[in-house]
Amino acid sequence: MSIDLREFFQATDPSRTLFVNNAADVKYYIDFSSVRGGDIIGKLKHKITFFQPNQPTCTLFTGHIGCGKSTELLRLQAELEKDGFGVVYFESSEDLEMTDVDIADVLLAIARRVSQTLDKITLGETSKFNELLQGAWNVLNSEVTGAEFKTGIGDVGFTSEKDKFSLAFGIGKITAKTKSDPTLRAKLNQYIGPQKTNLLEAINRELLEPAIAKLKQQGKQGLVVIVDNLDRIDNRVKAWGRPQQEYLFVDQGEILTKLNCHLVYTMPLALKFSNDYGMLTQRFEDPKVLPMVPVQWPDGSVHQQGMALMQQMVLARAFPDMQPQERLGNITDIFDCVATLERLCQLSGGHVRDLLRLLNSWIMEEMQLPLTRATLEQVIRARRNEMTMPISDEEWQLLRHVKQKKKVSDDHGYQKLIRSRFVFEYRDDGESWFDVNPILAEARELSGL
Repeated sequence: MSIDLREFFQATDPSRTLFVNNAADVKYYIDFSSVRGGDIIGKLKHKITFFQPNQPTCTLFTGHIGCGKSTELLRLQAELEKDGFGVVYFESSEDLEMTDVDIADVLLAIARRVSQTLDKITLGETSKFNELLQGAWNVLNSEVTGAEFKTGIGDVGFTSEKDKFSLAFGIGKITAKTKSDPTLRAKLNQYIGPQKTNLLEAINRELLEPAIAKLKQQGKQGLVVIVDNLDRIDNRVKAWGRPQQEYLFVDQGEILTKLNCHLVYTMPLALKFSNDYGMLTQRFEDPKVLPMVPVQWPDGSVHQQGMALMQQMVLARAFPDMQPQERLGNITDIFDCVATLERLCQLSGGHVRDLLRLLNSWIMEEMQLPLTRATLEQVIRARRNEMTMPISDEEWQLLRHVKQKKKVSDDHGYQKLIRSRFVFEYRDDGESWFDVNPILAEARELSGL
């Protein structure tokens, strides 16, 4: 059958997040839970809806960047909304400067998004919040040299619409101004940082608790806030010597858990291998991990179920309206042979975005169907070359260890391997193992093992 090459290319866009409540996207969605150690999102949902619907819960959710966390979190949002919860989902990278995040920035971002999403709910008096915002505004004003830093609308937070106060508007004006200016950001955090307990109390008493009460009056079950992309925060060292990820999730972890609603935060996977991981699990429950889709077992044999699901993910992008079994009969409309599709899935290591990136580059390179094995090998070599350039001798040594032992230790070097996606984590039947990204595994430095 004829396939539109441009449509197929657009359907394999690696940067696209699937919205499972969207009729077009749901056709592309493949449920990998059977090979990912169970239905993690289902368990997370039950914790909120069944076990603790009326008590605040806080869950950390992690996995390799690009393994499908956002798609799964959007599925969680859709299912929670179906169960009667008010859900605020947002990508924190839109609100925060990811190279320089402070605890106050996260709290303000959550307050702004909740206030914005629940705009139709009229809150009561927010005097403590107004005071904190006005104080922050005054500090920023006094620090701007040259022209005075003004909104042109009087006090911060008041819109021109009948002097109506809007928390979202007030916070938005402050954070927009400080996001791109490190000096102003430092001033804001110097002012708000020591008052984080007051800020937390203001969010709970003047925003979350009244909002939940109003939601319940409307027949809702409660409020869930999902903070995505917090796993992308940079791990540069803060001025006082603490890496940013440890600072936020370990040192300030208790504050993150203290908001009086259900919370889900994405967390950098590298923190699982940090020496501070024990401290982190004292602040939070064990993080939920979304592992790779296994395409081979630790002994190198093919993981048939994982491989079949990855192939369906590719085929669904070309044949969204076909049944899974029917798609298998049309593989050679897209690839020169079945083995070529298997090679693509095996080389991806079960990393969803990496597979789409390879496929997308391959379509662009070849410009016609069926796609050939020769061009795939060319795309793989180019990707391997790109990946190997920054790898040091010491890191090659660590990679050899992972390839032979299928384990990682907790020292700093392994954190980097995980963060750079040189090493993947897999789970099956409660067992967990690690392996080198298959594209690297065929590099000259490792191929003799």
